Amino acid sequence: MATAAASSASEPEVEPQAVPEAEGEEDDAKAASVERKVLSRAVAVDAAKAKGPGWDLQQQEGVSDSDGDEEDAMASSAESSPGEDEWEYDEEEEKNQLEIERLEEQLSINGFDYNCHVELIRLLRLEGELNKVRMARQKMSELFPLTEELWLEWLHDEISMAMDGLDREHVYELFERAVKDYICPNIWLEYGQYSVGGIGQKGGLEKVRSVFERALSSVGLHMTKGLAIWEAYREFESAIVEAARPVAAFLSPSDWEQTFDSQLEKVHSLFRRQLAIPLYDMEATFAEYEEWSEEPIPESVLQNYQKALEQLEKYKPFEEALLQAEAPRLAEYQAYIDFEMKIGDPARIQLIFERALVENCLVPDLWIRYSRYLDRQLKVKDLVLSVHSRAVRNCPWTVALWSRYLLAMERHGVDHQVISATFETALSAGFIQATDYVEIWQVYLDYLRRRVDFRQDSSKELEELRSMFTRALEYLQQEVEERFSESGDPSCVIMQSWARVEARLCNNMQKARELWDSIMTRGNAKYANMWLEYYNLERAHGDTQHCRKALHRAVQCTSDYPEHVCEVLLTMERTEGTLEDWDVAVQKTETRLARVNEQRMKAAEKEAALVQQEEERAEQRKKVRAEKKALKKKKKTRGADKHKADEEDEREWGEEEEEQPCKRRRLENSVASAVAAATQEDTEVAGRCVTIDVAPPSKQKEKAASLKLDMPKVAHDSSKDSVTVFVSNLPYSMDEPEVKLRPLFEACGEVVQIRPVFSNRGDFRGYCYVEFKEEKSAHQALELDRKNVEGRPMFVSPCVDKSKNPDFKVFRYSTTLEKHKLFISGLPFSCTKEELEDICKAHGTVKDLRLVTNRAGKPKGLAYVEYENESQASQAVMKMDGMTIKENVIKVAISNPPQRKVPEKPEVRIPMVPRQMYGARGKGRTQLSLLPRALQRHSAAPQAENGPALGPAATTSMTPEAPKMSNADFAKLLLRK
Repeated sequence: MATAAASSASEPEVEPQAVPEAEGEEDDAKAASVERKVLSRAVAVDAAKAKGPGWDLQQQEGVSDSDGDEEDAMASSAESSPGEDEWEYDEEEEKNQLEIERLEEQLSINGFDYNCHVELIRLLRLEGELNKVRMARQKMSELFPLTEELWLEWLHDEISMAMDGLDREHVYELFERAVKDYICPNIWLEYGQYSVGGIGQKGGLEKVRSVFERALSSVGLHMTKGLAIWEAYREFESAIVEAARPVAAFLSPSDWEQTFDSQLEKVHSLFRRQLAIPLYDMEATFAEYEEWSEEPIPESVLQNYQKALEQLEKYKPFEEALLQAEAPRLAEYQAYIDFEMKIGDPARIQLIFERALVENCLVPDLWIRYSRYLDRQLKVKDLVLSVHSRAVRNCPWTVALWSRYLLAMERHGVDHQVISATFETALSAGFIQATDYVEIWQVYLDYLRRRVDFRQDSSKELEELRSMFTRALEYLQQEVEERFSESGDPSCVIMQSWARVEARLCNNMQKARELWDSIMTRGNAKYANMWLEYYNLERAHGDTQHCRKALHRAVQCTSDYPEHVCEVLLTMERTEGTLEDWDVAVQKTETRLARVNEQRMKAAEKEAALVQQEEERAEQRKKVRAEKKALKKKKKTRGADKHKADEEDEREWGEEEEEQPCKRRRLENSVASAVAAATQEDTEVAGRCVTIDVAPPSKQKEKAASLKLDMPKVAHDSSKDSVTVFVSNLPYSMDEPEVKLRPLFEACGEVVQIRPVFSNRGDFRGYCYVEFKEEKSAHQALELDRKNVEGRPMFVSPCVDKSKNPDFKVFRYSTTLEKHKLFISGLPFSCTKEELEDICKAHGTVKDLRLVTNRAGKPKGLAYVEYENESQASQAVMKMDGMTIKENVIKVAISNPPQRKVPEKPEVRIPMVPRQMYGARGKGRTQLSLLPRALQRHSAAPQAENGPALGPAATTSMTPEAPKMSNADFAKLLLRK
């Protein structure tokens, strides 16, 4: 294997040497043409690899040897028949050039479009543009860490065009960059094999061994892919042993023993090191060692081998779980990480983190957990800073990663210029929230504050800190507020921090007071906690006069907790103030509290008036509905009487005693009530009553009524709520709901019963209960929520008794910030889910898309789009916000719904009535009510069962009207003793 690797690695250097030296423009053009041919050949080789595993070194050599003949044949054919193929090639090339120009223009607008970079590299590689491909790859690698596939493609292209030692060094540099992005066993294997090709150069042997040793320390513990690195290293050392055998006759016995035995010991050492590590297919390696070794295997090696086998059995469940799961397998990797953390082997913990990050590189929480472990446990500078750097390159939108990176750099003593440059990069990373910028500024300002020696009155570091505080305030006010329409710092946290630094560390209370004045003028003067923070600062570093001044201003301005501020002012004056100060404080606090109480009374009166108005409107609506219902009932009764008279004239059979129940029912209630009464009598009699007396309804109502009659009324069993779901928002026009819904719910499990709810007239009321045999089927049925049924979204919710759980609410969607989900508004009502999905797919992988509809299934012009990760979502916001769709300008933002407020019934607060309303002496004895108590009791409005007292309108309709009383009756009531 090592020999093959050496030949394959050195082979590309032979072919380009046949190119003549470039002389003039013609020779330069020829050289560029050769480079394009080499790059095109690399593309062809990659295509051959993708077709199957049948490619090998001999095939590659065959292609190289026959290149000249094929080129001559193609040239002759092109000269003899310049026809359709040439035109097709020109059209394809022109199409690619236009696409390349479009991609370059798009990247000039937004350089962080990952997919655009990948597509541009692919097209440039097809066109054979070597320099442009290199520039495109270089630019992308500066912005993003490249995947294993992109690195291998780049490395293969550069290896195929390497001509001399300088080119080989350039390839070595690329390999060094590639192994730093992610842990990639295949790249390490390619690195080792390519370094074998330079074994003839100065220091080549040491270079090969160094690369393989680093590969083993990086991926040698990889249970499924580490075996290839061990075998390649052993084959290389074994090849050196075999190469040394022919020269044995030319060496003295001592030189031979020293050279050959030391090389044999290297192979023995590799076998022993490998057998002490739990790897897949260890048994085959052990058998190979037994066959290769001429001496018996030492007991210590056997013991280590047995321990490794035992460890392998412990790791196998986690490895098998990874093999069976589908990417990105985050849950499986998390379980594997937890297991390794319990064991506590740093090398294996680092490896499993790296393996997990290969597939979950866009998960910020995983990077945070990894960096936290390195910060607290290993504390190795190069390793820690490397991981932090990779984390912010993979998830640049996560402020927590940038904050941890800056702290780690400070912790390990990185140069100030480097930390400042990193902070500037963080500012341009494009955070999702305005508060993220406040957080990163706080971290950087804290770092600058720790650099200052406050024992000196003035220093360069202190001036830099003050200038950065000023810049932070300007940045939040201009840049952040322009983008998010808010500064992200409503409480002025950064300004408060600056004021504390000036007061406590610089003894500059004048500057601190100026800052606090600015804080209060930004809408914070109404909050008591802000004034008390300022007061505490003055108390600790100022004087009593400014403390008193601050509290007097607080008393006048505070609107949330004025009592607390007044209490603090009185406490201070009681402790330190004079009598005059005390009097002033008492006067100000009493005046302020009286004004506050007056405002609160007015607010309470206004609130009570609003509640009263709402109650009057509700009573008015009830009255109107009652009148409509009575009128409708009256019309039905008249129609039923007329229909009854007609039927009595035409009736030819039926006995009078059998007709009486139906007649009485119909006269008392309605036609629908007659059906319900008939079900309680004998079946035959009831059927006859319905057949003869009830007018035939429409087909739909007839079916529902017959279904209602056939189905006995079943009381709801609350003990089966766990296996029952409540289905609502169904169309009222649905015929035979049980028949139509059963196939839908049987897909979730065995259905015991479907109980649709009908009205007394037999009309379907749009909801039903579905009872399953097993509880898991009921949980699975909840996934059918919002499914479209006959043009309406069907609501499926757990069956919960609201009387026992009044606060129970079902809302299947998140109400918190989701950085990977977008909220789109302003969509045209005609926009379909498929059309919107096609637009969103251009900016990333769409996991879910939901158009918001009303209860009738009509679109509301809103949508939620869930992307695979936060990066794609942030890119989509920048691209789609303000886009025009069917003449509608849409708005796109990260999904962050406002807090869902639980509607509370306003409490009627009766304002305190001032004493002066009854006169200067209060309520006198002569101010008596002359209305008799009996009448007072009759006039009291009854309390509603579920709400406030009913108004006069409701009272007259719900209580019997009192008999009218004459003057004589009133006299009797007054004289009664």
